[in-house]
Amino acid sequence: MAVKILIKRQFKPGHLREASVLLNKIRYGAMGQGGYISSETLTHFEDPDRILVVSMWQELDNWKKWRNSEERRALDVDFEKILEGAAEYEIFTVGMQHS
Repeated sequence: MAVKILIKRQFKPGHLREASVLLNKIRYGAMGQGGYISSETLTHFEDPDRILVVSMWQELDNWKKWRNSEERRALDVDFEKILEGAAEYEIFTVGMQHS
């Protein structure tokens, strides 16, 4: 079942150039992973230091494998240097789930 991962990051002021470079690196890394479908980056209308990335994956396990990879964890260390607080993650399934 396809999932969308919402990643919210609040960057320290003055670090958007570094953030852009890291976001590109992490996107290109994700693109090479099995199950990756797409992603988009959104900037908050009133706060340009607040960024939301929405990525879509074929299966949650595909995302988890990428999330826990050495490559991804190394990029997270670089992100931490320019973030205000921790990144926030939310996982959504695509479509309505009926029980």
